[in-house]
Amino acid sequence: MKERSGSREKSLSGRRKAAILLVELGPEKSAEVYKNLSDEEIEEITIEIATLGTVNKDSSSVVVEEFYHTALAKQYINQGGIDLAKDILERAVGSKRAEEIVGRLQGALQVSPFDFLKKVDPAHLLSFIQSEHPQTIALILAHLDYDPASKILGALPSETQAEVASRLATMDQTTPEIINEVERILERKIASVYSQEFSAAGGVEALAELLNRVDRSTEKLILETLEERNQELADEIKKLMFVFEDVIQLDDKSVQQVLKEIDQKDLATALKGASEQVREKIFHNMSQRAAESIKEDMEFMGPVRLRSVEEAQQRVVSAVRRLEEAGEIVISRGGEEDILV
Repeated sequence: MKERSGSREKSLSGRRKAAILLVELGPEKSAEVYKNLSDEEIEEITIEIATLGTVNKDSSSVVVEEFYHTALAKQYINQGGIDLAKDILERAVGSKRAEEIVGRLQGALQVSPFDFLKKVDPAHLLSFIQSEHPQTIALILAHLDYDPASKILGALPSETQAEVASRLATMDQTTPEIINEVERILERKIASVYSQEFSAAGGVEALAELLNRVDRSTEKLILETLEERNQELADEIKKLMFVFEDVIQLDDKSVQQVLKEIDQKDLATALKGASEQVREKIFHNMSQRAAESIKEDMEFMGPVRLRSVEEAQQRVVSAVRRLEEAGEIVISRGGEEDILV
């Protein structure tokens, strides 16, 4: 049983594992993880989550289990060295799995090139690579198992088959740089459109939920990157999100409910970076005395760091999301499901 789990685990790319883990952790904990990632890592994992589709429960369990044991192994190594880590892990998961986990942490375990293709149906993979140069196709087939590689080769046009077969037969060594570049391009191409049909979901809804909880600067970075790469996907995610400026879309009763949940200092800080339209919406739903008090606080605090403003605005957004989840307010997203009767 352990062997099958280990095999399934290795068929997932590192980014895919990270995406599955963040979906399993949920939006709030995932948002905390994002704070410790570089901009490039955030971009890559976000796109992976957005295109994750659905994930088999067994695969999710394997990824979470791997993360748990790897974290334990790192802790054991830090506290008592590699030998202690191996000894404890062997008792928990067996000698083979313990060796794999510790080896991975030491950097000894290498993922084979094009490992992520193991999860792609050969028919789908064919549609991605059939227009590539024969040398590229040969390189990809050389790193696949014989069964899927033979199916793809057999489905290629006859003139391409011969060319690919010839290049495959005469292929010697390929530099790691070329392999990495072809792998990177192909993985991005597949990730942009490929979605597996399994049982528990990630996808745009999970990403929108996560983005509702990350800090504003991270949210902006991700949305701007997605807009550059896939405007349609970015628009779909935005429809599912609630951002601070969307306060103007709430009805007055909902705004009043939200204001009950917000600390006065947070509100004053959030409004420092708000548009005049948002400010008017907020002040319209407060007593004149309360509005004057907030305006005085805004004036008294002077210049405020953009990060502080964005963090305060995110706390307002979090309050809106909590109230919506509790069924106390309705966020209009412009669809038929938002019509009240």
